[in-house]
Amino acid sequence: MELSNRLKRIPPYLFVELDRLKNEKLKEGADVIDLGIGDPDIPTPQEIVEVAKRALEKAEYHRYPANPGSLFYRKACANYMQRRFGVSFNPEDEVVALIGSKEGIAHFPLAFVNPGDVVLCPDPAYPVYHLGTLLTDGEPYYMSLLWEKGFLPDFSAIPEEVFRKTKILWLNYPNNPTGATADKEFYKEAVRLAKKYNFIIASDAAYVELYYEEPPLSIFEIEGAKEVAIEFHSLSKTFCMTGWRIGFAVGKRELVQALAKAKSNIDSGVFTAIQEAGAYALNNLESLVPPLREIFKERRDYFAQALEELGYELKKPSATFYLWVKVPKGYTTSEFCKRVLQELAIVITPGNGFGSAGEGYFRIALTVEINRLKEAKERLASLKL
Repeated sequence: MELSNRLKRIPPYLFVELDRLKNEKLKEGADVIDLGIGDPDIPTPQEIVEVAKRALEKAEYHRYPANPGSLFYRKACANYMQRRFGVSFNPEDEVVALIGSKEGIAHFPLAFVNPGDVVLCPDPAYPVYHLGTLLTDGEPYYMSLLWEKGFLPDFSAIPEEVFRKTKILWLNYPNNPTGATADKEFYKEAVRLAKKYNFIIASDAAYVELYYEEPPLSIFEIEGAKEVAIEFHSLSKTFCMTGWRIGFAVGKRELVQALAKAKSNIDSGVFTAIQEAGAYALNNLESLVPPLREIFKERRDYFAQALEELGYELKKPSATFYLWVKVPKGYTTSEFCKRVLQELAIVITPGNGFGSAGEGYFRIALTVEINRLKEAKERLASLKL
């Protein structure tokens, strides 16, 4: 059977290939240190687990959930946005529950992108922005995120004819994979352009609570953003709940409702017991998240310094649990990452897996304990470059 043309355009998902290479090494009996996938090793806080256990006993939750999300969960999402960012959303029609933000990000283009429409995608970036575009027969236009520009897209480099064809602009700050953050002036310019050229801003805020200095912004802290934007939030990284698959989107009513309509024809919503646990997590974020944040800060501080001591070049991030590191001179990204895996049994993510502008970099996910990071440093120190 022949694959569809749109599926043929999609390369293998980056982390599937990483898993394959890692499993080959494990079969050899190697002690693999996996710094590849951004999947926290820390268990979900026990308080959240206990809420979920009790919710499992509720027979009414064993039936189909409300597709846009239970109102109690959407209220918790709206309350979080008010407490954290000082912005108000109507939980009834400006909030939709997601089966993790990845699902919402992938499905959002279905609501707005027609064949040939341009979608502005950062490069390097989380692959789902451009993959969701390809699955709707849209045309990705890649905005390079460069070291010298603070890993922010240069809007002035985008031709006006591209802006005129643009349907969606994807932004992601704090950024995966670079760890960069964006300031108000950057968001103001994005909103100005969206209004001028009548396109949608889709902001992926999955890492907005994983910060170590100043709290990052929501795009909705910018005047006028609610007229043009939707923002995707995830409980996965914030509460170490990657396997639970729960998130939410908030924004302009028409954008949120269009996403909800697309989803209602694709999935049956988030299991209500998980929504109850998610609501508890959001309502108690101020007590639950700081201890998790401190763990990742310790890892960031240790391994950023360790890499610098070994001669690697990087910008210490103020958010996310990633380090975006320059590949040593004399190597391509793939050559270096393959050597580190084969000789040191360390999985690192090649930057070019996030887009062509990621060539020359690799990403470290700080999702192992300090003692494993110390072991990783010792192994890297033995590598003759």
